Amino acid sequence: MGSRSAGESGRAEDETGQVRIAAVGDLHMRESMRGRFRPALLDLGAHADILLLAGDLTNGGTLRDTDALCAEIADLPVPVVAVLGNHDHDRRLGFRIAVQLTDIGVHMLDGTSITLPVNGIGVGIAGVMGGSGGFPGHPGNPAEGSVEHRQRFRRGPADALRLRAALESLDCDMRIALMHFAPVVDTLVGEPPKIYPGLGCQDLAEAVDAGGAALAIHGHAHGGTEFGRTPGGVEVRNVSYPVIRSAYRIYQLPLVNNHR
Repeated sequence: MGSRSAGESGRAEDETGQVRIAAVGDLHMRESMRGRFRPALLDLGAHADILLLAGDLTNGGTLRDTDALCAEIADLPVPVVAVLGNHDHDRRLGFRIAVQLTDIGVHMLDGTSITLPVNGIGVGIAGVMGGSGGFPGHPGNPAEGSVEHRQRFRRGPADALRLRAALESLDCDMRIALMHFAPVVDTLVGEPPKIYPGLGCQDLAEAVDAGGAALAIHGHAHGGTEFGRTPGGVEVRNVSYPVIRSAYRIYQLPLVNNHR
């Protein structure tokens, strides 16, 4: 699977038999950032078929942040599919943020899925926010810490079940899993190991594998690593903006029939 950053020269789309997925997370949009990503995003049609947004789209979950975000991603030349992240819920306005994004044409996912036509095939995307839950060797303790900490540890396994159901519900040629929290440790490397349990959940990787995904996209781990893989061999990409340092990264997936 090839990858390309925003702004790289050359046309990735000239390679036949490819679906081109642009992805980024953790934009943390706010008023002071208006216009930072807009020029590159407006050029997406030359490089990608779909844009995936992997949560923490706003800096503090305010409606003012959301206005700045909408100005950045409105009327793009490719379909936009997104999940919310934990910071999008900071003011308990996640639902209103999702509605505002839906109003400008963004396909918002929360335990749900969508199929989009690309080059004559159906690309299915299932999405959840995800949560904590830990990994082998980094289990964490769901009974300790703040109320928010305990809620995140419950949400990780619960959203994994929702992700698997959403993936399995897709009748399409290719499945992609979109989430905010990490499904594997690989893409957390660079973060302090002591916080791994709070950054993601092994159950999410199991859902990706069981659901027949061809690619898993996440954010959240600002100090992590871009490349990883589930135990079942599915490619995982951490597209947090502080990691990829670009308006988006493009991943080229072969048009292999993944229908189940």
